[in-house]
Amino acid sequence: MVSAQPVIPGFHPDPSVCRVGDDYYLVCSSFEYFPGVPLFHSRDLLHWTRIGNVLDRPAQLRLPVGMPSSGGVYAPTLRHHDGRFWLIVTNCAEGGGNLLVTATDPAGPWSDPVRLPGVKGIDPDLAWDEDGTCWCTYAGVSQVAIDPYTGRTLGEERRLWSGAPGAKAPEAPHLYRIGEYWYLLIAEGGTERGHGVSIARGPGPAGPFEPCPHNPVLTHRGTDHPVQNTGHGDLVQAPDGSWWLVFLGVRPRGGGPDWHVMGRETFLAPVTWTEDGWPVVGDIVAPGTHAADEPFRDDFDLPEFHPSWISVRDRSPEHCTTKERPGWLTLRARGASLDERDAVFIGLRQQQLACRVDALIDGTQGVGGLAVRLDERHHYGIETDGIHARVISRVGSVRAVVATLPVPAGPAVLSVRITQPPRPHDARTGPDVVILGVEQPDGTFAALATLDGRYLSTEVAGGFTGRVIGLYAAQGTVHADWFTYEPTT
Repeated sequence: MVSAQPVIPGFHPDPSVCRVGDDYYLVCSSFEYFPGVPLFHSRDLLHWTRIGNVLDRPAQLRLPVGMPSSGGVYAPTLRHHDGRFWLIVTNCAEGGGNLLVTATDPAGPWSDPVRLPGVKGIDPDLAWDEDGTCWCTYAGVSQVAIDPYTGRTLGEERRLWSGAPGAKAPEAPHLYRIGEYWYLLIAEGGTERGHGVSIARGPGPAGPFEPCPHNPVLTHRGTDHPVQNTGHGDLVQAPDGSWWLVFLGVRPRGGGPDWHVMGRETFLAPVTWTEDGWPVVGDIVAPGTHAADEPFRDDFDLPEFHPSWISVRDRSPEHCTTKERPGWLTLRARGASLDERDAVFIGLRQQQLACRVDALIDGTQGVGGLAVRLDERHHYGIETDGIHARVISRVGSVRAVVATLPVPAGPAVLSVRITQPPRPHDARTGPDVVILGVEQPDGTFAALATLDGRYLSTEVAGGFTGRVIGLYAAQGTVHADWFTYEPTT
């Protein structure tokens, strides 16, 4: 049976991995969300635990209000060299550019960033040669030597290899010394259905590079595999000598043209080597169980947020805190709705194809609630003002109040349930349905609206992210006593 299971489910694209002893560490892109660059730990490459975020304070990461969604933090590379962890990444926001941070402990703290103004491309990579020179290779694919301590470029930029002739978007380069060769792994074909991974090798970091005769070494383009858009890989060797590739992919569902809703996820496959020294990527390996499959609950009793919580562009303590009302999350509105770029929102990545989210919301001092967000123009929400609950749908340029229901005065339990669409299915069936409702005083669930999930998909909205489900304030001050996320079948 073909596996379609990611090792890190949900919106976790552009994985980069390194091993130190028996421990593996992996990072992903985070785009417009703060804190940036989620960081995971594993002992077997299959089961990953979130241990923090690399860019977790404003001194490291600024995402201005004017930055569009799917801007921000692109494609980090994580490496371990000379007793230290090094992470290089692109902040595509105005005033951002390429940044390099370091840590002796991957759980942090990570340093303030060293800026690299001479590195002009996205998707930067780091590799050190035998002489200790640090090479930064980036989308295009070009390369320049850098001083990683100061960010200064050393010498001139040089072009290396750009993959198959005519293939678009040569990007995500990673450079490795393996045996007698230097291997250059890249993504090509764009991060949509044509995505793939190709490789070349040469005698040194500068090449010249000879392409693998069976490129691309990974792609699912033109197949009926349940995982598509496969690409943006990174190689790692296990202590037993085996090789593995982490890479991104999506799980499209529904009728034509298929929709993926959780963004690009992280997958794993084994790698073997031919007698003439070229990698062969095997089938996707399923993890079996996920830490993400366990229910998540936050009673907001701690002063600091769990590392899985993310916010749009920033997380100002003035607008988002657990320290104001003990045992409650306090959200103070800034924008007028989730349509605004400065909306106050805190959420978790959707990680299962079916799930249930509930929260006890006090909207008596404002308006706010639960939302399923893809971006400012594509989101569903259920909110309360302490008297009524209403469902808001924003799809493209159309914003509508879909349903309204009176609720008992005071806090209300709001709920989002995501499930498979009802049968019969046909070529126009969406990937899922999003049901928004409230818990009645007798504990029963009252659905206010059942909405088509395709409108919160990348195929409709565009961009590079996935769904995030969480809490928001649209007016005044809103409090949440607890929040639960539960995978469902």
